Amino acid sequence: MSIRRKILPFLFNISPKLSVRVKFLTLYPHYRKFLSFKNPISLDEKIQWLKFNTYNNNSLVTLCADKYRVREYLNHLGLEEILNELYGAYDQPEEIDWEKLPQKFVIKWNFGQGHNFFCADKTTLQIPETMQLLKDWRKTHSRFHKQYSELHYRDIQPKLICEKYIETEDGALPVDYKVYCFNGVAHFVLVCTNRASGKPSFYFVDKDWELQRLNKSGKEAPEGFQVPKPEGYQQLFEYASRLAKPFPFVRVDLYLEKGKVIFGELTFTPAGGFDPNRLYDTDLLFGSMVDLDYGKNCRSLENVKKI
Repeated sequence: MSIRRKILPFLFNISPKLSVRVKFLTLYPHYRKFLSFKNPISLDEKIQWLKFNTYNNNSLVTLCADKYRVREYLNHLGLEEILNELYGAYDQPEEIDWEKLPQKFVIKWNFGQGHNFFCADKTTLQIPETMQLLKDWRKTHSRFHKQYSELHYRDIQPKLICEKYIETEDGALPVDYKVYCFNGVAHFVLVCTNRASGKPSFYFVDKDWELQRLNKSGKEAPEGFQVPKPEGYQQLFEYASRLAKPFPFVRVDLYLEKGKVIFGELTFTPAGGFDPNRLYDTDLLFGSMVDLDYGKNCRSLENVKKI
């Protein structure tokens, strides 16, 4: 574990807000000031505010951040048609019946990020090594929420889920569509391509699928550059807006294959609310789009109206 990974959880135990302020100051020298919880302006500043206010002790946000229980939210909204096929859910890796799983599948823990295991060919699967990897990931649960003071992860009960392996017709990983939603409305999609290369490309587009030069890749794209427009792209905005309706800010991660939307997850604090790679002007623009009073009283599934 790096020194930073040790220090931030330690500071969290003293004061979660202190931990956030220290990390914010080290990552954002251009602000030349401590993080303000009284007058947040940028998106990352407002995400920090939301962590300790709207999203803290919020059973709806905790449920929706849980990659397993979020299915309850989609079922409540009548959106079960976009859920990925579920092969199984387990409390421990030892419960997995590997013989019953198909040749291709994905196993992931329901908390945190990066805890995803992709199996493209079960005949080459090293089960003992995979089991150990899953156990190692499980050990991070107790401290994951402390790293970036993401309090909405704190009460998630660990669960392993096994889902259908999503791929394109040629066997490649699908394009990842990250829909940025403000005050319950989808505005931009961050399109992630070339994931398998290890050097993915990211481009923002608007509702008309026009390139928005809101990040480094977008600004550096040549004149006339266009992001390939997928079949049924309008559905990304439609489904994302329905899923985002109760929240001041959330990123809705979706896939779109052959015109069919497949749900990925809901991300309330992208990069923990610490994204120094986001352009400063974009951080300010996105921040201006977040109304901190929006949805503050919608804190349980029972409060959510079907849309």
